[in-house]
Amino acid sequence: MTDNAIEIAGLKKTYAATGKSPAKEALKGIDLNIPRGSIFGLLGPNGAGKSTLINVLAGLVLKSAGSVRIWGFDQDVNPRQSRAAIGIMPQEPNLDPFFTPRGSLDVQAGLYGVPKAQRRTDAILDLIGLSDKADAYARSLSGGMRRRLLLGKALVHSPQILVLDEPTAGVDIELRNMLWQNVRQLNDDGMTIILTTHYLEEAEAMCDEIAIINHGEMIVRDTTANLLGTLDRKTLVIRPDAEHAELPPLPHGISGQRRDDGSFALTYRSSEIPAGRVIDAVQAAGITIRDVTSEQPDLEEVFLSLTSGR
Repeated sequence: MTDNAIEIAGLKKTYAATGKSPAKEALKGIDLNIPRGSIFGLLGPNGAGKSTLINVLAGLVLKSAGSVRIWGFDQDVNPRQSRAAIGIMPQEPNLDPFFTPRGSLDVQAGLYGVPKAQRRTDAILDLIGLSDKADAYARSLSGGMRRRLLLGKALVHSPQILVLDEPTAGVDIELRNMLWQNVRQLNDDGMTIILTTHYLEEAEAMCDEIAIINHGEMIVRDTTANLLGTLDRKTLVIRPDAEHAELPPLPHGISGQRRDDGSFALTYRSSEIPAGRVIDAVQAAGITIRDVTSEQPDLEEVFLSLTSGR
């Protein structure tokens, strides 16, 4: 057994031509190992191949080439064991409107062959905050409650790996916070989490490592901290002592703007210009500095810099 929850090598998927649509190569040889116990972010623009990759992991899409090992089980050699090791919370609700949450969880557990004596229906209902709705028909649940039930269904067979496909898209802040509280608890208990999201601030806050996919290829994989350090651009926010000070002339290589609160946001390449030169330029204009803070690039800037033009 390795230290990786998932090991993917040379994964390819080509969808056959249909009608007027030509064949499409959705995955072009993905190599990716995801460590056990991590919260791993899988990011990319629409059509990048994320959903195809997740569906291959779930056993819903057959790969064209390559190998996939889930919790040490080769997907081709041990398909049942590999599927049992992973739970998928899909992006779109797929609930039977005439089942109650309790019934949905019991049916899902039965599909995975979990004996009645080993089912954790009540514990899962409590985790996802649906104990008081356990016997209500799914059609009567709000959109947020249905999202929670999707998470519960992904957990019925106690998987070692949980995949969350855009789990908070379109939900309110309260539900989003509850979902992330649940995810952190599951991860603290040893579960490996794989997250796809369009909310890059969530990936920045939650993920230990991130892989970015574009046009079926993995363009980067690194720790979140290292990715944030790849942009050679920093911003010093300088608050002048004078309340209505104007932005001073700046040397070549330093751009600036005066913010509504009166501070100066001065942006520069840290590999070319030391922070001291930025401060000197302000002081040389006769401006007394009251305070200086530094702003680092966020994950959205890293994402755009890596995917633009590709």
